[in-house]
Amino acid sequence: MSQELVFAPMGAMALLTFIVLGFIPATRFRAVFAGKVTPDDFKLGESARVPGDVAVTNRNFMNLLELPMLFYVAGLMYYVAGRVDLTALALAWTYVGLRAVHSAIHLSYNKVIHRLFAYALSNFVLLAFWVLFFV
Repeated sequence: MSQELVFAPMGAMALLTFIVLGFIPATRFRAVFAGKVTPDDFKLGESARVPGDVAVTNRNFMNLLELPMLFYVAGLMYYVAGRVDLTALALAWTYVGLRAVHSAIHLSYNKVIHRLFAYALSNFVLLAFWVLFFV
């Protein structure tokens, strides 16, 4: 199997991260122009005045820079070790899909139990991705 195939889900994960990054200035500018906040509310991160619908995009972006780092590392480990197979690819794509679902929920209707389910399931898949590498 072509070892480079592991880069496709890794690239998809990076694309999701950049898409969410693009939402941050859009929501912030919209809030500033609507008079909900001032630019100074973002001077040191986000002040308490920043509404939830604006802060959530930044929070989701931060989520995409936390545990997914372990996904990128594991993907590179699979590639370097020549261990990419159908099971590893299935886990990688499942992880990316669940993270996309998590982001979609987080950035839309944001029902916590739905978001938690997608997030928790993605973490179990990530754990399986790691365990599979070492067994």
